[in-house]
Amino acid sequence: MRTDACDDNSKLTNDNGAFLNSRNKDDSIHVMTEDLVYDVIIVGAGIVGSYTAYHAKRTGKSTLLLEQFPLPHSRGSSHGQSRTIRSAYGDLEYYTQMMTKAFRMWNELEDQSRQTLFRQTGLLCIGQKGTKYLDKTTDCLRKNKTPFRRLDYEEFNKAFPMLSYPSEVGGAVVDYSAGLLLAGRALTAVQNQYLKLGGLLHDGEKMTEIIPGEVIKVKTEARLYQAKAVVLCVGPWAKKVLTKLGLDVPLQTQKIKVCYWKEKTPGTFSSRHFPVFSQLKAIGPHLVYGVPCDEYPDLVKVCLHYGPTVDPDYRDTANDRWVEDALQKYVKEHIPGLEPYPVITESCIYTNTPDEDFVLDRHPFYNNIIIGAGFSGHGFKLAPVVGEILATMAAGKTPEQDMTYFCLNRFKKSHL
Repeated sequence: MRTDACDDNSKLTNDNGAFLNSRNKDDSIHVMTEDLVYDVIIVGAGIVGSYTAYHAKRTGKSTLLLEQFPLPHSRGSSHGQSRTIRSAYGDLEYYTQMMTKAFRMWNELEDQSRQTLFRQTGLLCIGQKGTKYLDKTTDCLRKNKTPFRRLDYEEFNKAFPMLSYPSEVGGAVVDYSAGLLLAGRALTAVQNQYLKLGGLLHDGEKMTEIIPGEVIKVKTEARLYQAKAVVLCVGPWAKKVLTKLGLDVPLQTQKIKVCYWKEKTPGTFSSRHFPVFSQLKAIGPHLVYGVPCDEYPDLVKVCLHYGPTVDPDYRDTANDRWVEDALQKYVKEHIPGLEPYPVITESCIYTNTPDEDFVLDRHPFYNNIIIGAGFSGHGFKLAPVVGEILATMAAGKTPEQDMTYFCLNRFKKSHL
């Protein structure tokens, strides 16, 4: 992938990635009239919605991307400076196969935007002794021809002396394909490519109603739009929106506390020397993951892959102090090279399904309403492929991927 950081998008964004008169809110009569029918309207300009819009426009569809908040914003699931990206998926091989294509697509976006969007650090997967996690991860990477290294407990301790784990940890697997995505920059990059193709992006315009039909009507706080197909990529608001469309999909929104911890010795956890890492069942049944110093000088991101259930409209009322307390204990015990208290805390929202697989499907009663939801804290890196799938469905076609894992009918009928 590219390592240069030059940017040819100066007409679209400023140095902070904020849009500069680029949203194509065309004031001409033909855009505002209710008689105009788009091929597809995508609701939600997070990373999945933006990639869906990009793929739809790339295939020549007349496309409108709607976002309820002014861009950029930090109220959903796609903001922030980094996301992990990996091939390692244990026994969920279908995601590893999707990631093969996703890596190529991220590389393409880097070339198009002429920006660095990916830093290859590797991923350290830490596993407990007596579990099959490391074996499954090894088998998955080997089968998909992804470079990796298996470490026993002694090799693990020698390779990563800045970590401290008891002998109950059986070792680790290093996925050399992995690293981190520069999330905010990547989101802006795909939106800019969509705009360059002539796509329309209306931000600060909240959807208030969807009226199904052969031609779907989408009402916002500003105006009425029409489309042959609508793709819903509304993130944490999916359950509320789908309930109004007659679906009770078992989605749960959680507030995730994003914590940054200071190095005691600067450079110990530099992305040049230390990988992205994760430990399964690190705090109770929940995973802990971390990102080396890259976003803020001398600060390592260490987070719990879990949080309190919240209403996305009232996320700041959630009591998440226990998350920080649990992480302080974890850092003190296992990452002694960090100060055992966070110096910066941020937040985002996960939208989880019971099985943590995505929802990528058509509405069971309205075939031209497509749903992309439930990305369960691991959807960002797969957004290029997921967006292509959703755009294909919006065009009335069948995706190439096996969609068995992502269908609505996998849930109990009582939910639908």
